[in-house]
Amino acid sequence: MADKTLSKYKSGNDWASYYENTGQRPPRSTVIYALDAFEREETPEFLRAADLGCGSGRDTIEILRRGWSVHAVDSSPDAIKGLMAREDLPEDAEIEPQLSRYEDMRLPGCSLINAAFSLPLCPPIAFPYVWQKICGAIRVGGRFSGQLYGDRDSWADRAGMTFHTAGEVETLLKGFEVEYFIEEEEESVTPRGNLKHWHIFHIVAKKI
Repeated sequence: MADKTLSKYKSGNDWASYYENTGQRPPRSTVIYALDAFEREETPEFLRAADLGCGSGRDTIEILRRGWSVHAVDSSPDAIKGLMAREDLPEDAEIEPQLSRYEDMRLPGCSLINAAFSLPLCPPIAFPYVWQKICGAIRVGGRFSGQLYGDRDSWADRAGMTFHTAGEVETLLKGFEVEYFIEEEEESVTPRGNLKHWHIFHIVAKKI
């Protein structure tokens, strides 16, 4: 299901409330799928992940719990502050927070890059560069997990956000083996009671 609470906060930019309300939710199905896929294989020697748009740690905590180190990126100080203050952050956690926009972020080489509901917030003019940076940081045999918004989403006319057709997503994933792909499209009500049409691609893909 879509992370529909985002609609409540985006217009007011009340990100502190958003992170407070979503940080304790369970990790997304896409990152669980990717982590489980690694565990079914021979575990990679290089257990480093990047969590883009980490928020206050909804997915980051699960990645750390599985024994990975995490490079946690977010452009909001509230997100980084919330993540580092979590009571369930392991004492021995190997975590490197980075306060940065995607266009400016420094990405190390990773076996997993997770971007749950965050890349659509990248402006269209910057998205190709950011995606190239992501693909370059993922090692061969590593995975991308995350979401992209489709062109039929009712937010598609919003400035500063990026949306894709199914064909464009297919092009982005060239060089990857797509392991998990769900195209979600539905009408539902936002927390403010507004009807919204969601069009989301849920993705896990392995770099080949």
